[in-house]
Amino acid sequence: MTIADINEAEIDQLHALSIGVGWPHRAEDWQFLRHVGKGLVAMDSIGRVLGSAMWFPHGDKFATIGMVITSPRLQANGTGQWLMRHAFTHLDGCNLRLNATRAARRLYRSLGFVAEKTVYQCQGEAVAPDTPPFAPDETILREISRGDLPSLGKLDQEAYGVDRTPLLEKLLSHSKGLGLFRNDRIEAFSLCRPFGRGHLIGPVVASSDHHAIAVIRPQVAEHAGRFLRLDTSQNDGLFSQFVDRSGMSVFDTVTTMRLGELPIPADSRNDRPRIYALASQALG
Repeated sequence: MTIADINEAEIDQLHALSIGVGWPHRAEDWQFLRHVGKGLVAMDSIGRVLGSAMWFPHGDKFATIGMVITSPRLQANGTGQWLMRHAFTHLDGCNLRLNATRAARRLYRSLGFVAEKTVYQCQGEAVAPDTPPFAPDETILREISRGDLPSLGKLDQEAYGVDRTPLLEKLLSHSKGLGLFRNDRIEAFSLCRPFGRGHLIGPVVASSDHHAIAVIRPQVAEHAGRFLRLDTSQNDGLFSQFVDRSGMSVFDTVTTMRLGELPIPADSRNDRPRIYALASQALG
């Protein structure tokens, strides 16, 4: 096999690769990921794509890893580690985070990654909430516009620890965004976009379960009766209960793992904004 830039592969080849391991990504999802990230593919002598690995930089010192796939017939012969070693040559000095499936955890541990937390993949046919959309006292719930991007990026950085504004800008162009505003200051937001079998809600950033519910409730109502997904590390409390009642039960779990130092939010207050749902398992 040889290594090539992921942009040299045909989209239908990448799509076939993910279908082969049972991942739900559409061709359009692959195209978006190539637009926002970088990656490599493993090709055989006649140009077939047998593996992939991608990374999504946020600044010079941090990146998430995703879309690490090897053809099922090659998974036992070290192809995944070979791909990751090649990816590392492009990530020198970078702190890394990824979400590992059960099958991949052993690979990442062998590369020095350590477990951080569990992420719950919640999905199913959305059930309309039994109460109407609401906004907590003295707040306004409205759609997010491109003019809100600077404040959106600032709130996300408070929660995530690094500036993801370039990614959020690209996500906004594919998503419907809802924000909770108090005196024109954004306090919570959610994005919802087409993905996989239906739509995906994420990222969701808020400082409380009530605020997080407020910004996803209309997204759930809009997609009632259709497939909806949300990836979260929340497994108890009002938010996770609302997600479950909305028809998105836990389908699977992945383990968030890191290599190097994690991005640390600057403010350690208990009421600081936090990530309630991932942008996706690949994007974090």
